[in-house]
Amino acid sequence: MSFQTEHQKKLDDLAYQLNNLEELRRTANGGNSILFTYPPKEEQEYIDFLKQHYQDKAEFIDISKLFILLIDSLGWEEFEELYKDLQSTPYLLFKSDSPEKDLFDSIIDAISEANKHDKIPILMRTGMLCGTGIENQNIMEHKVVMALKHPLVILYPATFKNQDLMFLNFRPANKYRCTVVA
Repeated sequence: MSFQTEHQKKLDDLAYQLNNLEELRRTANGGNSILFTYPPKEEQEYIDFLKQHYQDKAEFIDISKLFILLIDSLGWEEFEELYKDLQSTPYLLFKSDSPEKDLFDSIIDAISEANKHDKIPILMRTGMLCGTGIENQNIMEHKVVMALKHPLVILYPATFKNQDLMFLNFRPANKYRCTVVA
């Protein structure tokens, strides 16, 4: 399949899922999320392609930018110290139950803002989550995501090995509360 043909097929599959919410929720085990997969080394091409087609209908939420905002809010020295102290338990820094705003809270807040603007929330640069203790499952099962007007689209750099979807080519993906556009 040519590059352009593959892009168009995925775009058509995504549009179908976004316009058939009952079927989406049935195939996603009650979830409200779509994993839009692509080879990791083609991430920027897919982001550009989707921005071109969904610029007026979606809000693109860049996790790498949210990560930088987290570091800026803490200051580099404090972030570095916390990261070193919590290296074996990164979720305590990035997804804690503390009232302090963390990366997970920032992601959920951005998704909620897209919903308030009646836009499709599209998470991009999700490879940033690797090593944070934040799993796509945590996001997909959050009450804000489950109640969205438009499904959450997660741009997901992954490949299939045999029948298994592998996040960043090496980590098995959890597909329980979503449907996959491959």
